[in-house]
Amino acid sequence: MTPNSQPLPAPARIGIGGPVGSGKTALIENLIPVFAARNLELAIVTNDLVTREDAERLQRSGLIDPDRVIAVETGACPHTAIREDPTLNIQSADQLVQNYPNLAAVIIESGGDNLASTFSLDLVDYWLFVIDAADGDDIPRKKGPGVVRSDLLIINKTDLAPYVGADLDRMVREGTEVRKGKPVLLTNCATGEGVEAVMDLLVHDVLFS
Repeated sequence: MTPNSQPLPAPARIGIGGPVGSGKTALIENLIPVFAARNLELAIVTNDLVTREDAERLQRSGLIDPDRVIAVETGACPHTAIREDPTLNIQSADQLVQNYPNLAAVIIESGGDNLASTFSLDLVDYWLFVIDAADGDDIPRKKGPGVVRSDLLIINKTDLAPYVGADLDRMVREGTEVRKGKPVLLTNCATGEGVEAVMDLLVHDVLFS
């Protein structure tokens, strides 16, 4: 480092949690090219119970250098490794930061869990919780910790709402109410709709805040 140079800011550590099948990995697949388009380097840590399925899916996707994806097999309840004892995830994120010193962010994807899943703030700077509109429009008002405490609530699979009679406006309204005004965004990760808005919020709230 030259005398006048400044150290690079530490990369943001962004958690993504949510129930099984809500679209966490699909959201990451959509965010990867958006990060690239903004010239922001990214790495990813995935969590699964006893497999490496999500990591292998991302490594095979062609969207990111496979070496930038590390899998953690939790071997226990998924939220244990992101809340009670996040050591494995911290070590994995530290390894990626060491290997790729120009990273803007490390995304840490939780294994699929229930509405009680939350991230330790020793692990992440900011975290998103993803729910599936097709699972019912009563999810926000049930006030699960993931819904209430996350920095950003994402209601995904908006295209499926009409098929199950889910009222998206109600979900956003009630989500905003129980979260006391913290942001709620709608996405359809099958088409990429809403992902740019997610990225804009990440840029504003955590990447360059």
